[in-house]
Amino acid sequence: MKIISLNLNGIRSATNKGVLSWLKTQSADIVCLQELKAQAEDMTAEMLSPNGYIGHFHYAEKKGYSGVGIYSKTKPDAVIIGLGSSNQDVADIDSEGRYIECQFGNLSVVSLYLPSGSSGEERQAFKFSVMARFMLHMQALIKSGREVVVCGDWNIAHKEVDLKNYQGNKKNSGFLPEERAWLSTLFDQVGWVDVYRTLHPETTDECYTWWSNRGQAWAKNVGWRIDYQIATPATAAKASEASIYKAQRFSDHAPLIIHYAN
Repeated sequence: MKIISLNLNGIRSATNKGVLSWLKTQSADIVCLQELKAQAEDMTAEMLSPNGYIGHFHYAEKKGYSGVGIYSKTKPDAVIIGLGSSNQDVADIDSEGRYIECQFGNLSVVSLYLPSGSSGEERQAFKFSVMARFMLHMQALIKSGREVVVCGDWNIAHKEVDLKNYQGNKKNSGFLPEERAWLSTLFDQVGWVDVYRTLHPETTDECYTWWSNRGQAWAKNVGWRIDYQIATPATAAKASEASIYKAQRFSDHAPLIIHYAN
């Protein structure tokens, strides 16, 4: 099973840059998309179901903003759009189109787009609020007995090896101590597995998945690893290969590709 995760920074922009043509060459079973920046009326037939994929989407209410989706070769048994939890208020999260889950037998695959807090204190406070509520959801998911892969842009670099300029970003959103500790809790206490880092435990600047559009970050490889596939332990143990595709650029993010044994 081959799963790709990619923040598109706009599906229309990424399509113009050739992402759908590239997907045709990949033979992926499931493709998780983030930051669609589109509504249903903006989607072409090719965007909705490229090359025989079945597409499902969670659009943000705000036009040209956020949104997630999943392409799959197989029709899901069920599709869950938004967190929609009955035991906590998540309407503000769901209005931004940040979560979609497709179920295939006992396997769930999630496309997730956690907020960025880089635009100011108000959005950082919202990010912390989303993190707190999403942690409850991740705890419930791992206790559900289902096998799960949560793909997406988490907007957090976990450790110093996960970004180039860690010294200069210790007080910046995406590398705050509280954010990093939240991921550590997810892995070390709740029991989720960072699949890429398990397969590539070594320190390397090949791990980056996002580069700022400022200051020649791409050219200088001043990147961050903020896109993850996080899985339940049994599924993570089936992962055999993980790579980040950089030969073409469709977005300010690069596709994260992981192969799992069936």
